[in-house]
Amino acid sequence: MTRQAVLPITSVNARSYRVPTGEHETDGTLGWDDTGVVVVQVTAGGHEGLGYSYTDPLMARFVVQTLKPLLLGADAWSIEALFDRLQAHVRNLGRSGMASAAISAVDVALWDLKAKALDLPLATVLGKVRDRVPVYGSGGFTSLDAHQLTEQLEGWTQRDGCTRVKIKVGNEQSRDLERVRLARKSIADAELMIDANGAHTVRSAITFAHAVADQGVTWFEEPVTCDDLTGLKEVRSAMGAAGFAIDIAAGEYIWTLDDARRLLLADAVDVLQLDATRCGGVTGWRRITALVPAFHRTCSAHCAPALHLHLACATTGLEDIEWFCDHARIESMFFDAAPQIHAGNIAIQADRPGHGLILKHQNVRRYAIWEG
Repeated sequence: MTRQAVLPITSVNARSYRVPTGEHETDGTLGWDDTGVVVVQVTAGGHEGLGYSYTDPLMARFVVQTLKPLLLGADAWSIEALFDRLQAHVRNLGRSGMASAAISAVDVALWDLKAKALDLPLATVLGKVRDRVPVYGSGGFTSLDAHQLTEQLEGWTQRDGCTRVKIKVGNEQSRDLERVRLARKSIADAELMIDANGAHTVRSAITFAHAVADQGVTWFEEPVTCDDLTGLKEVRSAMGAAGFAIDIAAGEYIWTLDDARRLLLADAVDVLQLDATRCGGVTGWRRITALVPAFHRTCSAHCAPALHLHLACATTGLEDIEWFCDHARIESMFFDAAPQIHAGNIAIQADRPGHGLILKHQNVRRYAIWEG
């Protein structure tokens, strides 16, 4: 195969969708009834790359109106340069938040396009270190009743073979303690993780950790708001002082390389969670994960399991991918070849170039809001 020396970008399209959850869902600090999805497609040299992000549907217009003019005619091989161009352009808007989510979707599309142009799986292009990655079951919303929670947890452990599961906490300490005990009973000796979504104060987080220590909790995610790096460090230090084998995890709201640097320098976490739909796509992911070994921390991919699969297969020091129930459902609906769990793992399909995902246009049309 002859590789084209230059791949001028000829089109950039974006679509937005809103997918109902079916039932109202809540965690320790928020409730929601739907999930926004923005899908980006970039064409160059007869190849089309696909990227997406879970963000406000309005960001599809941002991709087309603000980012597209910076991309048309540019060389699709030059992804790092394009990433820096987009980052520089949104300086006055703020590089974090929704702007970063939009850039993330574009960047994933560019990397998918590059891998397709090379006729290789994305994991191979990125430097594959494995073919499959463990996932942990994630959901356990505070809005679930006891039967729903038990059914969900048993599905992950008994049907899917997950050895780790995570539930939400943070609404009411007494009820949360009951839910943790129910979860432990439901999953037998599987690892139990909890996520407060920043609902606690430092003091209440430490108190709750002591209360659940005998339930074998191994991971406490965002016990306090992720903006409070000092508070995260205090909770982490308290776990060590008490002799608890409970890792403190945070990082899903890392938008930039500097966000990651600050969190790592603060010595605030044991596990750095990264989300390529937020932190700059594949390029942002690669830059941040290059930092982590220097701090002797581990990584975990936050949500979006289909998107993270190839990245995780090319990242050393990454423990697992979060099999977040909402996103797993959406990705199965939206994309052909979305991964399925087998024996607690998801695996790449080596015969498909790029990340292997193809948008099911007809299937998802009913969720569409805008296209441009």
